[in-house]
Amino acid sequence: MLRLQAGLVDAFRRLDTCKVANAIETFGVRLRNEGFSDSTIRAVFDDLPPIVGHAVTARVRSSMPPPVAGNNYHDRTDWWNYILTVPPPRVVVVEDTDARPGVGAFIGEVHANILKTLGCVGYATNGAVRDLPRVNGLGFQLLAPHVSVTHSYVHIVDFGEPVTLGGLGIASGDIVYGDCHGLLTLPEEIVEQLPSTVERMSTVERQIIALCQSPDFSIDRLRTLVRERE
Repeated sequence: MLRLQAGLVDAFRRLDTCKVANAIETFGVRLRNEGFSDSTIRAVFDDLPPIVGHAVTARVRSSMPPPVAGNNYHDRTDWWNYILTVPPPRVVVVEDTDARPGVGAFIGEVHANILKTLGCVGYATNGAVRDLPRVNGLGFQLLAPHVSVTHSYVHIVDFGEPVTLGGLGIASGDIVYGDCHGLLTLPEEIVEQLPSTVERMSTVERQIIALCQSPDFSIDRLRTLVRERE
C-alpha cells in the first residue's frame, strides 16, 4: 500500500477534485465514468481545503436498535484499533445501510474529536452528520448528503469491508480525495504524478482563459490553444 507523504498531501490540498479528475483521465487507467461519487456526496464546509487520505471503511445502521445489547457505536472500541491499522492520513468512509439513510448521525462533535486524535482528517458518508459548527471549528471536513439532530440508534454493522457511497465503491486502504464537488478515488499507480499533471494542464487552461479575456481574441488562436491541450 502506498503511504501518502506530507509533501504529496500538501500538494493535493492546493488542488481540487475537478482538476484532479481531468488529470486522471489523461492516464487511461480507468473509464471516465468510474472512480467518483454522484452529487449526493459533497463537502459540508466550504471554508476547509480538500481532504486526501487512506480510506477507513465501516457500515452502520441507525433506524433500529442493534441486534445485540451493548453493541452501540461507543461500545465498539475494536473499531478504534482497526483505524490505526490503516496508514495515515486517514479518511473515515461510512456507508449507512438503512433503507432510508440518514435517520441518525454516526459522527458529531465527540466522535470527530476522537477520529482526529486517531489521525483522521475527514469523514465521508451517504448518511447523516451533526454538530456542524463545532466539527467545523476542529478543521475536520465532512462529506455527506444529510444532517440529523440525533444519533438515534446508530451502531456499527461491520468495518474494514468494501462500502459504496453515491455509487462509488471504496475498499479499505483506497486513496480518497474529496471537496465541495464530491469524492474521488485516486489510482495508486499514478497518484504521485497527478499534481504535476494538473499543473501542466492548468498552464494551458490559463492561456485559454487569458485569450478569451484579451482584445486580441480570435477563433483561430483559440482553436490552436485547445488543440495543444488535447
